[in-house]
Amino acid sequence: MTTVSNLRTNKTIARVAGLLYLIVAVTGFFSIVYVPSQIIVHGDVASATVSKIVASRALFQWGIVSGLTCYATFVLLPLALYKLLSPVHRGAAVLMVALAIVSVPISFINLLNKLDILSLLSGANYLQAFTTAELNARVMLLLAAYENGLVVTEIFWGLWLLPFGYLVFKSGFFPRALGVFLMMGCFGYLIHSFGSMFSASFPGTTIASLISVPGALGEIGTCLWLLILGVRAPKVPVVQARDSA
Repeated sequence: MTTVSNLRTNKTIARVAGLLYLIVAVTGFFSIVYVPSQIIVHGDVASATVSKIVASRALFQWGIVSGLTCYATFVLLPLALYKLLSPVHRGAAVLMVALAIVSVPISFINLLNKLDILSLLSGANYLQAFTTAELNARVMLLLAAYENGLVVTEIFWGLWLLPFGYLVFKSGFFPRALGVFLMMGCFGYLIHSFGSMFSASFPGTTIASLISVPGALGEIGTCLWLLILGVRAPKVPVVQARDSA
């Protein structure tokens, strides 16, 4: 009876975690991928990018709101996953939460760059001290600072997947392949982050696209599994591992 009750509780927690994961995925995609694809003009064309931001100010603002929603939800996601997976290995679960949550303040601070862009393009009287070229240059510098912030945050977006993937692999709640993809995703994020530090053109390369595939499969697959199927009963009872294991 207790086992059935625990399974039902785990299924509820799993679906809550799946919903949180879905919110993170959708808002993160909108903020980090979709909005920049509609606004940023690649190349040495500062005036074109600034013109697009001005013309699509509402979209740019919604991108900021979406980012805030993503990062606020990302505080709750690892906590829900901890409740579900800590019986598998408490030490790994604590590490998962710590590595995930440490990225949140960095992400929030990084969004200040986008808010500063809105201030620069607000048309306030004090901005008349700058020429149009100077304003455009400052906007592009803030966009570059935002991208640099993402490069740093990516390190933690990758690192938390290693203990998370291990817990998924060992839990018996999910297909083990999802755990493998998540752990591979850790190294994909790290390679992408450090590759971007050493080469500005790295994000646009074929290898950068390929290394992101395992992580995407692992995260999307785990999100959908949690949301739709919850968790399955492990074939053998999960014994809580000691912290020192």
